[in-house]
Amino acid sequence: MSAEPTLDLTVAASLAALAALPSQDPAFYAQAYDNRANVPDNAVHMARWAADSALVRAGAVTYFEDLAYGDAASETLDYFPANSLDDDHPPPLLVFVHGGYFRALDKRDHSFVANVPTRRGVSVAVVNYALCPAVSVETIVSQVLQSVAWLYREAERLGHDRRRIFVAGHSVGGHLVAMLMAARWPDVGADLPVDLIKGGLSISGLYDMEPLRRTGFLQSDLQLTEAAVARLSPAYMTPATGAPLITAVGELESSEYHRHNALIRAAWPDNAREDIALPGKHHFTAMDDLMRDDSVLTRALLGMIAGV
Repeated sequence: MSAEPTLDLTVAASLAALAALPSQDPAFYAQAYDNRANVPDNAVHMARWAADSALVRAGAVTYFEDLAYGDAASETLDYFPANSLDDDHPPPLLVFVHGGYFRALDKRDHSFVANVPTRRGVSVAVVNYALCPAVSVETIVSQVLQSVAWLYREAERLGHDRRRIFVAGHSVGGHLVAMLMAARWPDVGADLPVDLIKGGLSISGLYDMEPLRRTGFLQSDLQLTEAAVARLSPAYMTPATGAPLITAVGELESSEYHRHNALIRAAWPDNAREDIALPGKHHFTAMDDLMRDDSVLTRALLGMIAGV
């Protein structure tokens, strides 16, 4: 008989093993997800993000700050056009979504991600959203969906190609990348195509919300319910299309980040492309290679964009 059923069963068993929670001990999750405790000099790295971002803004040929994609004060984005624009061939757009466990950080801390792509002919939007506990995680997901829909609709005015929109994110920004790739866009807006997102890059992404619900210092702000976990875990959703997803996780990150990375690759086999090794990197240095033209991470990202 065919070998395919055996292969399917093997994949299913692998997915089930990766989806199984590794512990019932709250202390395990408190340690595994406390990136600031795991990297004691985290403030140095975040200060570097802010400094590098300020340099990118200061050196940009032009950029647009705090463009409103919605009515709330938090619903803004910064837009960095590609350095060389061609009216006949508008550039692709990369939308970046920051991390911070849905409760910290800001788009201005992440302008640095625009440095290389804009020099390589890719426009970049860096998105803000409201933070927990003032809003729910579901509200944040809705805001990020709204931001990308707005960028699709405003493509002609801003100058990018609405047919080539890509997304990237770090940590829970990686979770939001997967949610964008799983979104049924015609349900968001009748004018939006099924294949609105042409590809994604997720660095240190989180794809199952149940462990966060079990992490006390996060749950106090996130207030996730079992029902919300089911609605917000992209590892258990079907992607909207076969668009490529590139993943990466720092070698020095906790076992949980490595498990999440393996989980989404097992859950989305038709989307999973390159899995980029980040040797010697922890949670606060995992994005560093985005600042380098010659890094494997940058080459993979730009190669994915060029391939569409």
